[in-house]
Parts: sequence; C-alpha cells; structure tokens
Amino acid sequence: MKNILAIDIGGSHVKIRIPSDPTKREFVSGPTLTPQQMVAGVKTLAAGWKFDAVTIGLPAPIRNNRPLKNPVNLGPGWMDFDFDNDLGAPVKLLNDAAMQAVGSYQGGRMLFLGLGTGLGSCLIVEHCIVPTELAHMPYRKGKSFEDYVGVRGLRKYGKKRWRSHVESVCGILHAALLPDEIVIGGGNVKSLKELPEHCRAGDNANAFEGGFRVWAKEWASAVPVYDDAPKTQG
Repeated sequence: MKNILAIDIGGSHVKIRIPSDPTKREFVSGPTLTPQQMVAGVKTLAAGWKFDAVTIGLPAPIRNNRPLKNPVNLGPGWMDFDFDNDLGAPVKLLNDAAMQAVGSYQGGRMLFLGLGTGLGSCLIVEHCIVPTELAHMPYRKGKSFEDYVGVRGLRKYGKKRWRSHVESVCGILHAALLPDEIVIGGGNVKSLKELPEHCRAGDNANAFEGGFRVWAKEWASAVPVYDDAPKTQG
C-alpha cells in the first residue's frame, strides 16, 4: 500500500496526517487561503514525512479530479490549480464530506451527513462514491435542509428544535435514498442528545482514514463515480 498524505481542508484549519504517524498536524486557513498558500503550509508541516501519493478533502463539489467552483469559505484559484505538480505526487481530490464518508464506511449502502457550518453529504454504495448536494434541497418555508440543520439553524432555533429538524431530515433522506445506515459526522454531531433512527455517529478523524483508504484496491474507482467520465467533446 502506498504511503499516503491525507489533507483535510476546512474553513478554519488545514489538517494533515500520514498512516505511520497518529498525530495530525495543522495550520490556520481562513477566507483568503489560496491553493498556493495551502501547498506551502503543507510542505512546511510535512517536513520529515515521506509520502508517494496525496488525498485532498476540499469543501467544494469535485468533478474530473478538479473543483467545479472555488470553496465558499476559502480564497480564489482552486479550480485550475495543478495539485500533482506542486505537491510532487499523484493527487486524488475529493469533496471533504466524501473523504470522511469513505473513512466511516463499513459496507453496504451508507449515507453520510456532515453537520458543520453547512450540511455535507455523500452516498456510498458497495465502495462506489456518489457525492451529493442534498444541503440545498428545499425543506421548509422556502429554506433548505442546510438552513435548518447547519450551524445557522442551530444558532437560530436552539438545540432542542435543531435536534428535531436533524431527526426529521434524517427520516426524509432515509426514506428517499434507502441506505442501510446514516453516519452523522461533522463538528456538531456532539450537539445531538440522541441519534435519530438508523443513524450512528461518525468522527472527524475518519477523514484521514478516508484519505488513506481511497488508494487501496477495493477503492480503485474511488474518485467519485462521475469523476472519471469522459468530457463531452465540442
């Protein structure tokens, strides 16, 4: 198995790990972080580590191993950046929710929901990754799932009502997508008093495990299922 450098890029910190070192290293990111700054920070933090492949979890939709848009909470320049060249190793780029989903996967059909600033989501079916943008689907009163179960909803409605909305959203998505289980991750899973039916708790540390796993044989097609599709000509 390759020695993988896993990079988890968030709106507040960039965190990195390799399989042989259980201690993560991190530095502050923020709304002006560019990919050049990210790479420079990673190279500084990774001093002394050897790796021959890289997985990056980025808070943006990904297609053909590239971001479709710049992350909302970071700086510009991510869409056309050559990660392989600048990091000096082959790179798999995943949505950050997808990377944590891979690390949380135990088989079958699993839906991952990340309760953080927004709502990350990813469906995995027999090791095939299906990234989704469920956060922006309409839920109530012209507002989306994310408006109610993201951090804005937690602050607006308080924990008791927010928990009720999390339970409701999980119920709707379980009925629609028929997963064997729903894994709830993200920083705000700790704000749940009880887990909704069909759910188990994830852990942000699973993002690193996901970064390592996607290079393993059973995840050979683990760049999300539409990422290797040929580009339309013309």
